[in-house]
Amino acid sequence: MYAALWRSLPGPAWVRALVCVVLVVAVVAVLFEWGFPALAEVLPFNANTVG
Repeated sequence: MYAALWRSLPGPAWVRALVCVVLVVAVVAVLFEWGFPALAEVLPFNANTVG
């Protein structure tokens, strides 16, 4: 998968690396903004049992 992504990106290696870094940062930002908060509602991490 990573090799296919690397081959599909245009430009020299440093441009490809920069685009990959931007893509990773974008995916992480989307997960922290919308993905993880949506999952937090259904996962029992906030259900404390210590009284």
